[in-house]
Amino acid sequence: MKTLLAQLAKFGVVGVIATVIDFGVMNLLHYGLHLDILIANTAGFIISLVFNYAASMKFVFEHRDGMSRTREFTIFLILSVIGLLLNDGIVLILNKGVALEANIAKIAATALVMIYNFVTRKIFLDGTGA
Repeated sequence: MKTLLAQLAKFGVVGVIATVIDFGVMNLLHYGLHLDILIANTAGFIISLVFNYAASMKFVFEHRDGMSRTREFTIFLILSVIGLLLNDGIVLILNKGVALEANIAKIAATALVMIYNFVTRKIFLDGTGA
């Protein structure tokens, strides 16, 4: 149980940094450059994804024996694309459908996708077992 709690704490730290990157890019592009929210949100998500992969696989999850780094990254990428679709869908519905401010919509999307990310990465990528 302590190992899982330590892993969750590391996941949280990596997640906070990735979230700052994600929000920073989204706000710069949406409010600074006046790009559409969907484009800005997607760009922020993708840039933070690169950081998140490197940090998650170095500090949070252990490399699974017998899995190549190429396969590991491919699984991470597939799970992340699903996460991106969930994130974009939630932001789009809340921002354009319900008229919530972009950052409020992004907070809701981030919270929901964070749960999805931890669970799916733990199942598919972690070499320590469930």
